[in-house]
Order: sequence, then structure tokens, then C-alpha cells
Amino acid sequence: MAYKIIASQCTGCSACEFECPNAAIKMKGETFIIDPAKCTECEGHFDTAQCAVVCPVPNTCVPA
Repeated sequence: MAYKIIASQCTGCSACEFECPNAAIKMKGETFIIDPAKCTECEGHFDTAQCAVVCPVPNTCVPA
């Protein structure tokens, strides 16, 4: 499975982009998106998905 970013809630702060160990997060327009082919939910790197941990808006980076 992968995570996704709720576009309507994304502030474009870019915190998630730099935390992703798989470079799965990229800017698209004014928000960020997660490439599901690259997202591993941070398994093998962290205990929890780092995009969700660092996002300043609750429930914006969620399981797809």
C-alpha cells in the first residue's frame, strides 16, 4: 500500500518532501503528491510514515 496527500488540505510547506526516504513525494501545481510506485510507507526506514509525522496539517498525509 502507499500513502496519499489530500490536495485540498496541503499547504505546500514541503516538509514531507525532504523527509521521504524513497523520494516518492514531488510538487505538482501548488501541492505535493506521492508516487504510489515509490512509496513504501517508510517500511525498512522508520516505524511510521514520515510524511504523516512531519505534516503540520492533521490527516493530510494518509494511507491510500
